[in-house]
Amino acid sequence: MSVDEHRARAEGLSALRAAVVTVSDTRTLDTDASGRAIIELLERAGHRVAERTIVPDDPEKISRVLGHWLDAEIEAVILTGGTGIAPRDGTVEVVRRVLDVELPGFGEIFRHLSWEQIGAAAFLSRALAGVARGKAVFSLPGSTTAVRLAMESLILPELSHIVSQLRGA
Repeated sequence: MSVDEHRARAEGLSALRAAVVTVSDTRTLDTDASGRAIIELLERAGHRVAERTIVPDDPEKISRVLGHWLDAEIEAVILTGGTGIAPRDGTVEVVRRVLDVELPGFGEIFRHLSWEQIGAAAFLSRALAGVARGKAVFSLPGSTTAVRLAMESLILPELSHIVSQLRGA
């Protein structure tokens, strides 16, 4: 089946449910512009947000929250924050440990698109995506600009297609 045929099948899916997790030691619900952007874009695309959570950049706490959502009745978990190289940036390591399948093309294409916007600093991003326990998982930088880029250019155009594939359709 061609990509177009897969996408056409996926269009029939009802609104998908996603969890949004912001990893930050400093953000609150009021100051979390990146989490708010993810929710806005998901809802505009017709999807539903099961919950929005802010968790400190602590591997054990990130792991606990991620595990909770991987056990929940949702199709996707989107994390923002903790993907850089600062000493407390540990989201990528936590996410990578639970992935059953990594989608390296996501990070590669994201960094390419980022390069077009911000230049060489794009290679500092460790954004990644994959599948864990039958759910799509995306780990995005904390920057609102980066979140919008990933959501609009990569995640939303393919989310229904990904979920359709995971359901075996």
